[in-house]
Amino acid sequence: MLQRRKKMGEEEENEKPWSNSSSSIRVCGMQFAYDAQSPVFVDFNLNVSPGSRWLLVGANGSGKTTLLKILAGKHMVGGRDVVSVLNGSAFHDTQLVCSGDLAYLGASWTKTLGSAGEIPLQGDFSAEHMIFGVEGIDPVRREKLIELLDIDLRWRMHKVSDGQRRRVQICMGLLHPFQVLLLDEVTVDLDVVARMDLLDFFKEECDQRGATIVYATHIFDGLETWATHLAYIQDGQLRRAEKLLEIDELKSSVNLLSVVESWLRSETKCEKKKLINPTPQIQVSPFGTSPFMPSRHMAYYR
Repeated sequence: MLQRRKKMGEEEENEKPWSNSSSSIRVCGMQFAYDAQSPVFVDFNLNVSPGSRWLLVGANGSGKTTLLKILAGKHMVGGRDVVSVLNGSAFHDTQLVCSGDLAYLGASWTKTLGSAGEIPLQGDFSAEHMIFGVEGIDPVRREKLIELLDIDLRWRMHKVSDGQRRRVQICMGLLHPFQVLLLDEVTVDLDVVARMDLLDFFKEECDQRGATIVYATHIFDGLETWATHLAYIQDGQLRRAEKLLEIDELKSSVNLLSVVESWLRSETKCEKKKLINPTPQIQVSPFGTSPFMPSRHMAYYR
C-alpha cells in the first residue's frame, strides 16, 4: 500500500508543470548568529522545490523560527546568493513581500502591510475593518477565506478570543495569492475543524497553483498525508531533509508524531550525556572576524 501511494505521488509530481522548474527556496552555506559567541547556523543548506509542502520540525530553540524569519527577509545574512527565495533576496528585494508572493505568518498579533509596517490586531475595530482595509484583493478569494475561517465580520478585535483573532490574522495573511508561504505555529489557537479546513486549503493552493509552503509546528495530527517533505533541525543543523514517503521510520510507525517524538527523545538523551560527561573543546566562531560583530575592545569602550 505504501509503495503504491509512493508511486502515485511520484506520478502526480511529474505531471505538474512546475515540478521541473527552479527552486522556490535555496539556502547555500548559510551562516548566522545573534552574537559572535553563539552561532545559530553554520554552513546550513536547504533546497525546496515549487509545489511542495514542507514540515519544519525540531526541539524548542533548534532554530526553526530563526530560519523562517531569515527566509522571510527579517534577518540579513551575508551575500545575496546565500539565501534565495523565488530567485531573489527576501531581505534586499522588498517587492517580494509587498507583492504578496512571499508571505510569513508567525505567532505575533501583527500584520505587515507594505510601508505601513506592523499593525496590531487587538485594537477596538472590527474584523471587517481589518480585512476589507487591504486593497487590491480578489473579492472571490476574500469571501472564500472569510467562509473557510468562519469569520464574523462584526467581531471587535479587542473582545474576541485568541482563536478568533488568529482567524482574522490568517485571513489577512492569505488575501494575496502567495507563491511561498512561511508558517510558524500559526494554527496553534485554532480548533480541530478550522485547522483541518485550513490545511486542505493550503494543499489546494500547492496542487493547483504550484505554491510552496514551509510549516513549523509541534502539532502533527493529520500531517502524514498532508506534507510532501520534512526537514528536521537540531541545534541549527539540518539532520534530515527528505520526502515524507521515503522516511524509513514511518513505514513501521503508527503516525508522524511517534517518529518525531523518538527523534527528540534521542536528542534529549544525547544532551544529558554531554552534561554528565562534558568534553572540553576550543571553539573558534566563524563569525569572530565579521565586521558586523562587536569585538571585545568595542564592547569595552561602550
